[in-house]
Amino acid sequence: MTKQRELILQILTHSDRHLTADEVFFLAKLQMPSIAMATVYNNLNAMTDAGFINRVHVDGSADCFEKGSDPHDHLRCTSCGKLANVSLPWLKDRLRQAVGTDISGYDLTIHYICPECRKKI
Repeated sequence: MTKQRELILQILTHSDRHLTADEVFFLAKLQMPSIAMATVYNNLNAMTDAGFINRVHVDGSADCFEKGSDPHDHLRCTSCGKLANVSLPWLKDRLRQAVGTDISGYDLTIHYICPECRKKI
């Protein structure tokens, strides 16, 4: 594994939230000033394809990346856009039952107002 890939993986592993490619680039640049944006994008794509990290597509926003292999879904705050993980381990079986056949996977983002934004209301 290259030094750049190790750094990117470390950034995602130690992050307490989902990061965009730009955010990963900014954090990587702090530790490795010579890293290029193309290197970050190429490594994020390669690690996603290899299953080391997850890409989270969010309509109307930049894709986010996270380290984690446990199956989970996402909550997205409609006010600030923050993403949070939610575990619904029973959902895949329920979906399979509802459609009447095996499913290979699904993407679910639940829209809500996060506790921080709710305090502001």
